[in-house]
Order: sequence, then structure tokens, then C-alpha cells
Amino acid sequence: MVRSGVLRAHRLRAWALIVVAAGLGAFALAQAVPYGRSHTNPPVQAEPRWDSPQTRVLARRACFDCHSNLTTWPWYSNIAPVSWLVQRDVDGGRAAMNFSTWNLPQDGAADASEAVAGGSMPPWFYVVLHPNAKLSQPDKQALIDGLAATLRRSPPVGGGG
Repeated sequence: MVRSGVLRAHRLRAWALIVVAAGLGAFALAQAVPYGRSHTNPPVQAEPRWDSPQTRVLARRACFDCHSNLTTWPWYSNIAPVSWLVQRDVDGGRAAMNFSTWNLPQDGAADASEAVAGGSMPPWFYVVLHPNAKLSQPDKQALIDGLAATLRRSPPVGGGG
């Protein structure tokens, strides 16, 4: 009886080692996937004519990492699979609206103020890792109003406003 208990514990340890080794192997292989490490920031082509410097400061704080070509790439954006998620979010954010290519159509521009007002922007998971992006209620309202005013003052080329 004691022997079977020892044998069972030995098998359990062996399986645990196999699972850990497989997990480490998968993690190591994931690092070989090239997606998620192309941390390029294309040149800024054109920004909106901001309604105020405060609006730009707030947008930079809460929006620019995903919605501009001025992304700050944190250390964890180099480690898969997190790097894949970060790259996907930046690619998607730039595609929806990019404050650095205001000379091009910006399909998501008209919804920017509503997204901030509704709480979907900045996303909760972004704010967890970037506490500086957490907006106080007055800052949030200033960003909402400022984005709306900026859009009226400087709509993107070809619509989106």
C-alpha cells in the first residue's frame, strides 16, 4: 500500500515535469514567431489642428499608444504571446483612427468622443498596465469635449468626421 502511494506520487511528479517542460517548450517556440515584434513607428504625416494643447496632452496620455505613430513599446511587447496582443491592438487602433495620419481618411474619428464617454476607450486592460492613461472625471470630460471640438475644427481628409 505504501509502495503504491510512492509510485503514484512519482508518476504525478513525472507528469508535472512533462507538463512544465511542454509549457516551457511552447513558450520558447512562441518567441520564434515574428509577429508582434515589428515595433516600428512610421513618421508622423499630419496631426489634427487640436482645439487646445490640453486636448493633445490628454489624447497623448490615453490614446496615442494605439492611435498614433508615436507608440511607446513597453518591455513586455517583446515577449510572445503578449507581444502578439500588443501588436494586434496597435495595428487595429492605427487602422481605426490614427492621429499621426490625419491627412488620410479616419473612419473611427467620428466615434472617438463617444468611445471615451462610453468607457470603451481607453480599454480597461490598457489602463491596468498604463496607470497614467486612467483619466479623472474632469480629464475624461475635457478629452471628450476636446476631441469633439478638434474634430469640428480639423476633420480628417476624406471624411470620418
